[in-house]
Amino acid sequence: MRGELGLLADLAALSIPYEAHEHAAVFTVAESRAVDRHIPGAHTKNLFLKDAEGTFWLVTVPAEARVDLKALPAAIGCKRVSFGKAEDMERLLGIAPGSVTPLAMINAGPESVHVVIDAALAAAERINVHPLRNTATLGLAGGDVLRLLRHWGHDPVVAEVPAVEPG
Repeated sequence: MRGELGLLADLAALSIPYEAHEHAAVFTVAESRAVDRHIPGAHTKNLFLKDAEGTFWLVTVPAEARVDLKALPAAIGCKRVSFGKAEDMERLLGIAPGSVTPLAMINAGPESVHVVIDAALAAAERINVHPLRNTATLGLAGGDVLRLLRHWGHDPVVAEVPAVEPG
């Protein structure tokens, strides 16, 4: 498993600019709101999912999004999804719950996990994600996240992730 030093080395090798912020550990979107107020850009949350055929998915959406898990499979091209187990996340991505980030794909083998980035985040000038630990946040362009994923041998799906309608 490659760690944060490998991640930072890849950012440097690809000349990807980023801004790093150290902070107290955050485990949920609600906890991160206090930290997020001081960090510009779009904030994210990540869902580690497993579909009906046993394929794992890492879905990154805006922090405030309420993902419609029933409509999601049609949007990303799979069958019914449920939340993946922590031990699978640790085995496949090398991270623990609370530290989930698309940057953990640095540790994922080819085709072991399919990664989805919400279209709005992919196009954003700056999105904020964890650098493999929940005590820091990196701000970088959505397009640069896609570049990193491709550099690591992944083919990210950029999709309009369906949201639950308020009501």
